[in-house]
This record gives sequence, structure tokens and C-alpha cells, in this order.
Amino acid sequence: MPDLHPSYPIRTARLLIRPLAAADTEDLLAYRSMEQVCRYVPFYPMDSAAVAEKLKESWARRMIRAEGDSLTLGVELAESGALIGDVVLFFHSSEHRGGEIGWVLNPAYSGFGYATEACHALLHLAFGQLGLHRVVARVVEGNSASLRLADRLGMRREAHLISNRYFKGAWVGEVDFALVEDDWATQHAPGGGLGDRPR
Repeated sequence: MPDLHPSYPIRTARLLIRPLAAADTEDLLAYRSMEQVCRYVPFYPMDSAAVAEKLKESWARRMIRAEGDSLTLGVELAESGALIGDVVLFFHSSEHRGGEIGWVLNPAYSGFGYATEACHALLHLAFGQLGLHRVVARVVEGNSASLRLADRLGMRREAHLISNRYFKGAWVGEVDFALVEDDWATQHAPGGGLGDRPR
């Protein structure tokens, strides 16, 4: 498997996708400290100390070198420079060329297609540069915004798991999505219909 060492920033029509930095702390806290943002994701509301720790550890990574690595990148509005969210790519298996994507967006910027645009750029990294065969997204049941986002990305709903995870004090279901490289290639062939390609 090749390494993933992107050239930053990754530019889309309206966004810059790039590594997070200490200067992003205030923008990160603006959404990662919110109960509503954390409801369906595997972390609790964060304070400045938690953000600082992440920035020194897992969020400091700028590339994927080996199975088990993950890459968390900030989503910046190119026009204003505001950090409005972050996306993550996990490299799960070298043998099976498998990975996973996730996303978190400041709700003040929802409804404009920014999350779709950012995740689409992440999928370009996953398939085009890291050479993955299959990318999944796992959405907690009830997270309607993320369910719609995975659909917009062209991911296939493969499973609806009932009461399968003990998550933040309760049993919850999960909807599993996947996209394989052949479907990705078809979607991006001339006339395939998906835009917002990184440039």
C-alpha cells in the first residue's frame, strides 16, 4: 500500500482542507464543545485542555503511513478563513485495502453543502492517493443529517444494525454505509454526475 502524504491545503470549490493547528482552538471549541454536536459522535463535549491534547497527539498527524493510522483534517472556508468543521480518514486494513471516514461540522454552517464537499475531497484521498478498495461510514441511528450526507456521497446503505452498540449510556442502532472503488470510478467517469472535485 502506498503512503498518503497529501499536499496541503487540498482545495475544493469553496474550501481548504488542511491540518489542524493551535490557532484553530477557538474555532474547534465553537462546535466540539456543543452537546448537540457530540450527541451522535464518539466523544463528549470538549474543553480547551482536551482540544490542546488532541492537537499534540492524533490531530498532529499529517499523513498515513501504516495500517491503523488516521488523518484528521480541518475544513476551512476559503473566502473567510473560518474553520467550520473537521473530517477524518481511518486506514483499517492493508490486506483488504479498507478504510473509514467521519465528519463533524459546526451547525452554524450546516445546510450549505460544506460537509458533502469536504467528505468528497476526503474520498478522493482515500481512493485516488491511498489506493483503498472500500471505504465505510458508520452512522448512529437517529442522526438524520449524517444519513443524508452519506447518501449524497453516493455511499450504499449496507446494514441497519439494531441495538448493537452501548453508546453514551444507552443501546443504539447503527446504519452502515460503504463505497467501493469500482462504484467510485463509475461515479467519476464522464457523465457520472458527482462534482466538487478537489483542484
